[in-house]
Amino acid sequence: MPRAPATNASPVVDFETSLDQLEQLVEKMEHGEMTLEESLAAYERGVGLYRKCQTALEQAELRVRLLTDPEHPENAEPFAGLPPQDV
Repeated sequence: MPRAPATNASPVVDFETSLDQLEQLVEKMEHGEMTLEESLAAYERGVGLYRKCQTALEQAELRVRLLTDPEHPENAEPFAGLPPQDV
């Protein structure tokens, strides 16, 4: 019996979709043919997409930490280039 499709996309798929939408939005804004109101709405949408991407990346990092040391994920070192986070 086939499984029903999941209603929630995985964080990776969500990240890739959000990043693609963000890149398209930035490209559209860079053309400079938007009104002020359109630009503000696009900026607001871009901030939301950025936050979704950031959340997905944080979830991915947590998964890697849990896989690396499931007994003590709090002892994992942050990835290079990322500032330490207060937990």
